Amino acid sequence: MLKKSQGLLSLSIAAALALPGLAVTTTTASADAFTDALTTGGKVTMDVRLRFEDVEDDRNNAGVKLKDADALTVRTRLGYQTGKYMDFDAFVEMENVTAIGDDDDYNTGGNGWGNGNGTYATIADPAGTEVNRYWLGYSGIDDTVARVGRQRIKLDNDRHIGNVGWRQNEQTYDSLTITNKSLPDTKLFYAYITNVNRIFGNGNNGDFGMNSHLFNAAYDGLGFGKIVAYGYFLDYENNGATQARELWSSQTLGLRFTGDTDVGGGFKVHYQAEYAQQEDYEEGASNVATDGADIDYDYMMFKLGVTYAGVTAMAGYEEQEGDRTGAFTTRLATLHGQNGWADMFLSGGRGTPNCGLQDTSFSLSTKVGGVKLKAVYHDYEADGSSSCARANGARGSDYGDEINLVAVKKFGKHYHALVKYARFSSDDYLEDVDKLWIQTGFKF
Repeated sequence: MLKKSQGLLSLSIAAALALPGLAVTTTTASADAFTDALTTGGKVTMDVRLRFEDVEDDRNNAGVKLKDADALTVRTRLGYQTGKYMDFDAFVEMENVTAIGDDDDYNTGGNGWGNGNGTYATIADPAGTEVNRYWLGYSGIDDTVARVGRQRIKLDNDRHIGNVGWRQNEQTYDSLTITNKSLPDTKLFYAYITNVNRIFGNGNNGDFGMNSHLFNAAYDGLGFGKIVAYGYFLDYENNGATQARELWSSQTLGLRFTGDTDVGGGFKVHYQAEYAQQEDYEEGASNVATDGADIDYDYMMFKLGVTYAGVTAMAGYEEQEGDRTGAFTTRLATLHGQNGWADMFLSGGRGTPNCGLQDTSFSLSTKVGGVKLKAVYHDYEADGSSSCARANGARGSDYGDEINLVAVKKFGKHYHALVKYARFSSDDYLEDVDKLWIQTGFKF
């Protein structure tokens, strides 16, 4: 894992160091152009986010109920992107997460990755400072951009590949990416990934070393929607600890369609559909404790909604297949944005309990006085084909339901304020959880 990550870093640094040499060996004008690209042609970026989070979690640790957790944290990112020189540009961004006041009242993560406060509920925002992103880009080929380094990758709705942007420390990828738009209404994307820098910060074994390939092709020329075909080939490396991560390796092939249509009378109809199949890849197996059990699971999603007079109503159904041995997994997703904001189905980062997940949801959203308002209801059950009825202490098939509420106000282009709430009510799965967030920030 480390060698591959260092390899990409070395390639980025070597390419960057070559640019001044090009300027020196050509002309004074070229050298001036290089200097301008680094200075006057560049752009400073800044992103600050202050957040209070409160969690009441009725789950327990070693038979003792978790203590309620609260955290006040501020996330600061400061970056610089150069102008272009000979079709090259570069970007670097530092990130700091600071806990304001006492940081002993919450658990930042499990499995030895966090602050060790396992008696408290989890708020996965560890304090620390790191280089969040750095990359070297090249755009000298028509309609094509290539980048190498540590990057943010977000594909579609982050269901499979995302940056976990809700947490203070985001997920980034040590990778080579190529984006091409030479075909009409078409965007082609490829990535080769050697390491996933997860949200737990530096100094932990939570990162994912890998040798993975992502393919994503989107066509937006239909006039009534966009169709996306994708293939994600994830080859995980063992981390030297107890987890046999190579058994997580999988290939996911899928199709996604999204769109909306004005139907007259002030009504607009929204629709989404997606299907994917996941199988083992390289050393992958459905049960990380048992080598040889094939990964073979399906995913499907349907959503239908309507907007009228500024109010949008949506109904959705999402199913991730499971069979008690394993399930359709999305370890690189932004899971917070998928099956409820209470984050009840992170499942150690997999995104799905072994009994699978059926999520039936309904939402209403509107805007009042410049404030965006949204309410979401989820009903969760095990996959109907997984035979996960309560027996011999096994978890039941009715997981529970959840209510999500959020209000967001933007002030101009740069400032925002947010209040957000999630309430999970357990049935046969886990325990009740309440979460509250109050947040503000600015971005330039």
